[in-house]
Amino acid sequence: MRIMDVQTRVGKNLQKLRRERDLTQEDVAHKANLHQTYLSGVEGGKRNPSIVALDRIAKALGVDVARLFER
Repeated sequence: MRIMDVQTRVGKNLQKLRRERDLTQEDVAHKANLHQTYLSGVEGGKRNPSIVALDRIAKALGVDVARLFER
């Protein structure tokens, strides 16, 4: 598996989970204590988030971090 593949998958899963919860990027970023532009980069598959950042995002969405990696 290539790095871009996992970044794209995480981004798409993040976007899907966020939209299912009717949250904006700003909402999730605020809850995760991250900047909205950073979250946007993660969603777009352009940022390589740390494990800590992914954990904070998952908690902001109310899901286990593993959900961000699902195929």
